[in-house]
Amino acid sequence: MSEKTHASEIESREVAEAAREEDWNQRSFSKRLFNGGLALDILRHVPEPDPEQAARGEAFLERLRAFARDHIDGDAIDRDGWVPDAVLEGLAEIGAFGMKIPIEYGGLELSQRTYNRALEIVASRCGSTGAFLSAHQSIGVPGPLMMFGSDEQKRRYLPRLATGALSAFALTEPNVGSDPANMSTTAELSEDGSHWILNGEKLWCTNGPRADIIMVMARTPAREGVRGSRPISTFVVETAWEGVEVRHTCSFMGLKGLSNGVLLFRDVKVPRENLVWGEGKGLKLALMTLNVGRLALPAFCSASAKLSMEMCREWANERVQWGQPIGKHDAIAQKLGRMAADTFAMDSVVEITSNMADGKKSDIRLEAAIAKMWNTETAWTMCNDALQIRGGRGYETHDSLKARGEDPWPIERMVRDLRINLIFEGSSEIMRLFIAREAVDDHLKVAGPLADPRASTGAKVGAALRAAVYYAGWYPSRWLGWGRWPRYAEFGPLAGHVRWIDRTSRKLARNNFYQMVRFGPKLEKRQAILGRIVDIGAELFVMSCACGNADRMLGRDPSDRTPLELADAFCRQAKRRVDASFRALYRNDDVHTYDVARRMLDGAFEWLEDGPVSLEEMYGPATGVAQAGGDPDQPPLASTLASAASN
Repeated sequence: MSEKTHASEIESREVAEAAREEDWNQRSFSKRLFNGGLALDILRHVPEPDPEQAARGEAFLERLRAFARDHIDGDAIDRDGWVPDAVLEGLAEIGAFGMKIPIEYGGLELSQRTYNRALEIVASRCGSTGAFLSAHQSIGVPGPLMMFGSDEQKRRYLPRLATGALSAFALTEPNVGSDPANMSTTAELSEDGSHWILNGEKLWCTNGPRADIIMVMARTPAREGVRGSRPISTFVVETAWEGVEVRHTCSFMGLKGLSNGVLLFRDVKVPRENLVWGEGKGLKLALMTLNVGRLALPAFCSASAKLSMEMCREWANERVQWGQPIGKHDAIAQKLGRMAADTFAMDSVVEITSNMADGKKSDIRLEAAIAKMWNTETAWTMCNDALQIRGGRGYETHDSLKARGEDPWPIERMVRDLRINLIFEGSSEIMRLFIAREAVDDHLKVAGPLADPRASTGAKVGAALRAAVYYAGWYPSRWLGWGRWPRYAEFGPLAGHVRWIDRTSRKLARNNFYQMVRFGPKLEKRQAILGRIVDIGAELFVMSCACGNADRMLGRDPSDRTPLELADAFCRQAKRRVDASFRALYRNDDVHTYDVARRMLDGAFEWLEDGPVSLEEMYGPATGVAQAGGDPDQPPLASTLASAASN
């Protein structure tokens, strides 16, 4: 590895680590879960809703449902590639752009739970329209300003944002995807110190082409006496200012009405007071905003799951083949059973994480990341199954079905719209690395220098001694603990599953430790191993949500035991996936597959590409933008953290 490449990796690591929230000032259910404990009290805490806020929220949801039903036509938006101004104006009129903004600034100040329910309603009619609201409030200007803005910034911008001024968030660049260390957009303070001069280009800025106000991340000058690259800072920028230009509006395979594009900033004068939070805090701001902001995508996915379930239930009862409804054929019934169980689990994840966010008594950075990763992947699989169950009618478009008198259910559009969710706000691969890094934080605090190639011999010796003392107590405790009857008997028929989660959390902690011992510093490059560890923890978290939500629903209505059926079905299926992931930690073909991939990249199998008319023949030599520098191997675990904030 060349010195230049190595330096780029180190810089990426430093940028990412600087963006992390180093402290865990509040308890975390999932962090405890990865470390071998089951803190159900965190999961079961439900904040008492403010009666006035709850009534205001229900009234808003009723208005929103009527508006969505009567005025949002997802099929027309998909066909035209445009969300009409009248739709956005109507949403603004009923307060949808200020759902999370405090009342004192003209917003509705609704709970996270109500906000997610609202997003489900809108997304059920049109994913593109839902994205406008989500990008505006979950990752756009209101969230960061409410968390980190000055009083003056809040007074100046929040009332405008609450009443319909559209916002966006600009981080990604043509040369910067998963590695913000290569960011090139800059902001220099003017000679008189009155304003910043912003220059650069941002890619895939959701809402950007139609936005009024944008959060822009840029490099600012290195502070005097501080070594290293220029820090990344965040600014509030108005698109009406001179020098802001929409260079290109992007179009995608799905979410046809999405407003997303390339924004250019040429000598844009940004008032000095529009710097948010402080110089060098841009990536940390983005990551902390996303701790709650990511909860929007799981809600979108829950809505799609419910629609898939409704369509498949009706079709599988109606469609008769080989003498009986197709839903009674085992091949289809298996899909339907998984669909019902997974929909309940997804809805439970949204419910539980919303309550955790509203309670403000726990750190939810891991829960939000798991919810985003698990719900988006599960919804994609489920919608794909729904298309399969519908058969040719699933592949046929809404307009074509309608033209020939069939039920115009938009499965084809849903499949296209859902696919981006595995990429938005941190891809599934990045989410796994983000979760893995946070999950092993306690271990790195104890033995971190042992995995740091730059650590001195003295630091390594000190870390080894600390680790010996720590693990002498920690490791035996991961074998101890009672996870058998009668513990958790209050969960009734689900108690066995909860006990299994408890025992398996300790098994997960032990195996996490084994992999650290087994691979040492090389573990951060073994991303398939890390991914399996994360998948196990994610399944345990979702199982916990399903059991907790079912128990809560039974408490509200003891006569309805269907939630117990669904939670039981989900846990049975999840256990099999967890067992498979544990086995694959030790019996896999990861190294061989990686070697084949490297041989492929080196061109050893180019002969296999012969036959089709090549892409080079049709479009010319590839000119795609490559990442500058960086390790040609997988990115290190730490260097992927900040990328979780990218679009």
